[in-house]
Amino acid sequence: MGKYKLHPDDIREMSPEERREKLQELKAELLREMTSKSVAGVPENPGRVREIKRNIARILTIEREEELKKIREAEKR
Repeated sequence: MGKYKLHPDDIREMSPEERREKLQELKAELLREMTSKSVAGVPENPGRVREIKRNIARILTIEREEELKKIREAEKR
């Protein structure tokens, strides 16, 4: 489970385009995991769904932080 974790520092180092790509990959992977869960009943790796959701949340959180940082900088001017 831990080998799938995206660290916040790694996400911050990504360009916005890379983050969007990674976000799309994670959403597609989550869809595959949820589909296999509904078909097979038990997922191959039950902790993987949770980790995917957390990684998606990490990316969205960091994108929002950067968005707010730009807004604050614009207000200071």
